[in-house]
Amino acid sequence: MTNKILVPLAEGFEEIEAVTIVDVLRRAELDVTLAGLDGAGPQRGSRGVLVQPDCAFADLEPGEFDVIVLPGGLGGTVRMLEEPRLLDALRELHARGGLTAAVCAAPMVLAEAGLISGVPVTSHPSVRDRLGDADVRSEPRVVCSGSIVTSQGPGTSLEFALALVAELCGADVAADLAKAMVTRA
Repeated sequence: MTNKILVPLAEGFEEIEAVTIVDVLRRAELDVTLAGLDGAGPQRGSRGVLVQPDCAFADLEPGEFDVIVLPGGLGGTVRMLEEPRLLDALRELHARGGLTAAVCAAPMVLAEAGLISGVPVTSHPSVRDRLGDADVRSEPRVVCSGSIVTSQGPGTSLEFALALVAELCGADVAADLAKAMVTRA
């Protein structure tokens, strides 16, 4: 597995989550593509911050990725829920054992794709009742359940990203990265 990572970006995304995910994964020297669901131009986050994606989601072949990580933000999550090609990509990736991850409201997308039935997950408290029949937990702040990793929100973004590094590169790499960033792994 090459650990080629797709991070879809949709209007209304949570800025801290999206930028933290991409930043930390790239610090771990992973191949991350930030793809705009609404084209290749700047995407506006929930707090009005514009972020330039690497490319448009429509120009990608999602099956070429080994990992899909979904940043939250309710507006961005609602937009991701409306993207059948993304839902199909998540299902296909999950079927072949690839890692799918979501933070904040974005576990709703994993639920819509049918990936978390009976699976221990967490999310932002405001959407925990929208995760279908997942085994929803309020603790810990990051839940790793096999090939699914979930977290709770902007304040857990760094932990979430480091947990992804640990899953993809090993705990030692995540610990070294956390030390360099002056945080806990």
